[in-house]
Amino acid sequence: MYRSGLAVCIAAVYPLLATADDVVEIVGARQPYRSLSATGATKTETDLKDLPQSARVLTADMLRDAGVNRFADALELGSGISRQSNFGGVWDSYAVRGFTGDPNYGSDFLVNGFSSSRGYNGLRDSANIASIEILKGPAAALYGRGEPGGIINITTRKPLFQPSYTVEQSLASHDTWRSAVDLTGPLSETVAYRLNAAIEQGDSFRDTLSSKRHMVSPSVIWRLSDQTTLSYELEAFEQQAYFDRGVLAVKGKLGLIPNSRFLGERADGPMTVKSSGHQVFVQHDFNEQWSLQSGLSYRSSSMMGFSTEASALQPDGRTLWRQRRYRDFSAQDWSGRVELLGKVGAHHLLVGVDGYRFVDDRLQLRKSPNASAPYSIDIYAPVYGGVQPTVLGPSINTREQQWQTAFYAQDQIDLNAQWKALLGVRRDAYRQTITNYNRAGLQNHQELDVTSPRAGIVYQPDKQLSLYASAGKSFRPNSGIGINNESFEAESSRAYETGVKYDSADGKLSSTLALYSNRKKNVLTLNPVDTNFSLAAGEVGSKGAELDVAGEIARKLQLSFSYAYTDAKVLRDNVLAVDGRLANVPKQAANVLLVREFGLGGGARASLGGGLNYVGERNGDVAISSTFKLPAYTTARLVSSYSPNAKLRLSLDIDNLFDKVYYPSSYQQTWVAPGEDRRITLKVQYKL
Repeated sequence: MYRSGLAVCIAAVYPLLATADDVVEIVGARQPYRSLSATGATKTETDLKDLPQSARVLTADMLRDAGVNRFADALELGSGISRQSNFGGVWDSYAVRGFTGDPNYGSDFLVNGFSSSRGYNGLRDSANIASIEILKGPAAALYGRGEPGGIINITTRKPLFQPSYTVEQSLASHDTWRSAVDLTGPLSETVAYRLNAAIEQGDSFRDTLSSKRHMVSPSVIWRLSDQTTLSYELEAFEQQAYFDRGVLAVKGKLGLIPNSRFLGERADGPMTVKSSGHQVFVQHDFNEQWSLQSGLSYRSSSMMGFSTEASALQPDGRTLWRQRRYRDFSAQDWSGRVELLGKVGAHHLLVGVDGYRFVDDRLQLRKSPNASAPYSIDIYAPVYGGVQPTVLGPSINTREQQWQTAFYAQDQIDLNAQWKALLGVRRDAYRQTITNYNRAGLQNHQELDVTSPRAGIVYQPDKQLSLYASAGKSFRPNSGIGINNESFEAESSRAYETGVKYDSADGKLSSTLALYSNRKKNVLTLNPVDTNFSLAAGEVGSKGAELDVAGEIARKLQLSFSYAYTDAKVLRDNVLAVDGRLANVPKQAANVLLVREFGLGGGARASLGGGLNYVGERNGDVAISSTFKLPAYTTARLVSSYSPNAKLRLSLDIDNLFDKVYYPSSYQQTWVAPGEDRRITLKVQYKL
């Protein structure tokens, strides 16, 4: 089945706009942990079994059962995704099949098909997330710049013409509370609205620290005619949290200081991150075969504040020199696209044009320690509140501007009842200008034109089994400048994938087994000469196997399972150790969640379940060391709920059930992110 992704979304959630055929299509058995399609993979509503790639959809019911409030926690449910250094806890960062994305802004992700990761966007809340699509393999043929490992597409909650009003309150460990609302309904016969909002505040398992976050996301849809709809979404977010580089390894050994120990200074105050995004979509159906979908997006973001960060542990093994920094970063991102979709015989066509302009202003001031002014702390007996450096020198003062325009085309072909093909190609024109005000406004210019193809084939011997293979190329222009004001060559990559998809005979369980091989050139890593700058690491690669299983394995027993073997390493470089493993990427990782539902009589319902998350040993240094390792760990989760009626739901979740000490990611031995201790969350949800 191939249809416009926006058209199907409208038919599914706006019954007043749907045709009779659409209504029949959306009525059926509830599949909480399964989704039949992912719109982000092809920008059409294509069945997952017809895609020549691995794709996993984390549904709203799965996220609710898992007690997920943040985007990063949700991604643990998918295979081949590993946490990366989160830049002092400021933003989400992860790798897909070993590849991280732009280190300047966190990892790549889309919101409703638009890039929303450029700039400074904080730790994303789940309040307006309807589902998360994990799309493996290169997406450059549709979206342009990106990673060969894959991309994440977030689908937001849409307005409904059926009124629904939900309020939510939760209390958690460390005096943390969170309030959220989800309100939707009609404003008229042709206009509907939705309002999602959340506010969270509390202390931390880290000594002396606290944080505040809030987001609000109103949206509307307007039926202009029987063929045309207009929708608008706003998303505003603010985060105030202390910049925290974590703990450190003493001569390569972790665990000598507690994971709760903060090595910065509370006197720095919180780092403030703000972002606001606007999206407008227009959908027009010319007839049953042809439609037009278009969209505009604008996002502004900023990050501002002081930080105290570990610099070097002295020979006595307890005195830590620190540096103080001030950051004032801001960005603006404009994007737009127009796409024509149609069907000609066995060909399901999509052609489109898109473009974006991105402006990034960065000012960083820094004072590094020395023997006369070490600005130090005793890691075993910390005393806070010492005299802070007040005169900070400029280390970064740049403006980066990017322009990109592209044309792309895609053809999904029904060759016969058993064979399907996917062909796509995209041509991008990219320009970049960087002005370095630390060097009297010296400018650096870069231009490139890139063609990104992809091709795939699917063979379906019966309705339950799909065999597929695909290949594609992708690219990513490297942001920033080198130590000598030089720009970097764009990353280029190739990816190959083959796999098997199987759906159970009753349609309640889906699984995908994928094998892949990726190679990428010109990857930026830390410059060991000056950590304020980057350098190209040469060539890196990853290959591996992934297994995802989701659905109902017995009556009212839901399963989510993922396993990944990822061999990601440096293949060629003049600085990094060849065959050295990429930082924070385990060779083996697995996640399982089992939830059983119970009927208690009188309309009451309950659920009980649990999960395990295993992450293998990883390289803990993004620079040149291959000797510092983060140990493997397994954490457990308990989830439960009770609903005495259709309006009220109470849930009790316990994360890190056995209070495991672990380290999810690291940047280097002095910047290691500790895992959170046992966390208990009680949540009350009421539908008015």
